Amino acid sequence: MYRVLLPVDTDDDRARAQATYVTELPEASEAVEAIVLFVFQGEGEELPDELQRFNSASRISSVRTATETLEANGVPYSVVEDSRDTVDDILAVADEHDVDSIVLGGRKRSPVGKAIFGSVTQSVILETDRPVVVTGSRDE
Repeated sequence: MYRVLLPVDTDDDRARAQATYVTELPEASEAVEAIVLFVFQGEGEELPDELQRFNSASRISSVRTATETLEANGVPYSVVEDSRDTVDDILAVADEHDVDSIVLGGRKRSPVGKAIFGSVTQSVILETDRPVVVTGSRDE
């Protein structure tokens, strides 16, 4: 089984593009397993204990968009959530699940800016020995 990590942020279009890329891999529904990661960044830290159970990645629109796209195309997936530093979390989850590649969703940039990745994307690319794909969003 080929394991792919999809660290999604809160943008639905990027999450859809990441998931669509995975569904277009050869034999995706039979040979690919996707791990959708959402990193909470301070959200919910001040929630009362009785509301913490509602602080779930499955409630995030972009996570639902990615998982719905994967499910509609028969690609098995799991959802992982955490609240560490984004780059450290992506790399740690990639190691924990021994993924074969990481699929990131890049932000729209100017023609010159396309040569420069965002800080998270750049850090992941530089700090991992795994293949990294940057998809952007489907409308780019």
